[in-house]
Amino acid sequence: MVTPVSGSDAYSPTVSATQSSGDASAAALNYESFLKLLVAQMKNQDPTEPMDAAQQMAQLATFSQVEQTIKTNKNLESLLQRTSLQEANSVIGRTVTSQDDKISGVVTSVTLYTDGIVATLESGEKLVIGPGVKVS
Repeated sequence: MVTPVSGSDAYSPTVSATQSSGDASAAALNYESFLKLLVAQMKNQDPTEPMDAAQQMAQLATFSQVEQTIKTNKNLESLLQRTSLQEANSVIGRTVTSQDDKISGVVTSVTLYTDGIVATLESGEKLVIGPGVKVS
């Protein structure tokens, strides 16, 4: 059984146009700000001296890049979430042993957090599934 966690420690995909661990509201703000700036610039340009076509194309290309970056980040976050779920599912019912061999047992359930997976053993002990943990 994979146990979802509620609260601030629960896994929730985030998206940022500038960094992979940013929040979705920052990405939306940057994206929305860019759109508003572009529209305002087009509305307020002097008709007697229109924007250079090359500059306008460069801005539209930047707009497209921002949009694609946000979509790519969403897809990567979704992929990471699926990978974490598969990893969690793969240890249920198996025996895990801590790196120092002090904790060992059969996994009965797993809890996913944004920074890792915590397995609950039959004995009630909890073990973070990470580097050095043996799964058999």
